[in-house]
Amino acid sequence: MFTLAQLENFVAVAEELHFGRAAERLRMTQPPLSRQIQILENGLQVQLLDRSSRRVHLTPAGHAFLGEARRLLKQAEHMAMTVRQFSSGEAGHITVGFTATSAYSMLATLLALARKELPKVEVVLREMVSRDQIQALNEGNLDLGLARPPVSGVDLASYPTQRETLVVAIPLDHPLARLDGPVTPGDLDGQELIMYSPVEARYFHDLLISIFRTAGISPRFSQYLSQVHSILALVNAGWGIAVVPATAAQLRYPGLMFKEALLPDGAGVELHFAWRRDNENPALRALLGHLASSRPRAV
Repeated sequence: MFTLAQLENFVAVAEELHFGRAAERLRMTQPPLSRQIQILENGLQVQLLDRSSRRVHLTPAGHAFLGEARRLLKQAEHMAMTVRQFSSGEAGHITVGFTATSAYSMLATLLALARKELPKVEVVLREMVSRDQIQALNEGNLDLGLARPPVSGVDLASYPTQRETLVVAIPLDHPLARLDGPVTPGDLDGQELIMYSPVEARYFHDLLISIFRTAGISPRFSQYLSQVHSILALVNAGWGIAVVPATAAQLRYPGLMFKEALLPDGAGVELHFAWRRDNENPALRALLGHLASSRPRAV
């Protein structure tokens, strides 16, 4: 019935109430502008402008149509801007997977960066163990993961974003709680230890097994769990001790304490950003660009 260009022409004439000034504003000549207004009126079957005198006046229908025309033009401008923002990654959504302990460290940094640099991008969070994150990434069900290595998959890319030390979580009434100084591997020999699952938390499980073998010690594994907060809950209940990432100390339990661990070769744990190389989500690409430019040093 009408085009956006015709609406723009009409609004210019209605605001200027002068075809000459409106044509100059639109950077066109007056005859084509007059023809476009006539085509618009014919299409609507309504007279919008009164040209009976030297001055141009809006008819009652013209007054009503002016408000609607402005609204439609504003909506069209908003639609165009929204599409451009989605295309450039300034708007949209990103699904981010994270491990429990990353919520107390790198996840907060990531969310703060996204809120500052990409405020119109919705970040959808999914708490998942690393193994499930890698599977979701490989299946295309996750945009970005905060996962423990190894990150395996033909189409996956990753880089380490954080490295942290390990500490020992100990019940307050445990003999090791009275130990002066850090906990050594020998102190763990024969101790009741809450261990990580060899399947859901394979990275932590294999790391600790390697440390124990290197040190020649044999803790007694009382339970196998995948989530650090569940492990700490059992330590708090007096079921044993546990070796956990240093950031886990931010989880406060009344019945436990954390001690520095002197482990071989400066053993620590890494956290990686991981994503699919062929992921075409513009918002993900924009976020990765901001992460790269403000890439934190490993700690």
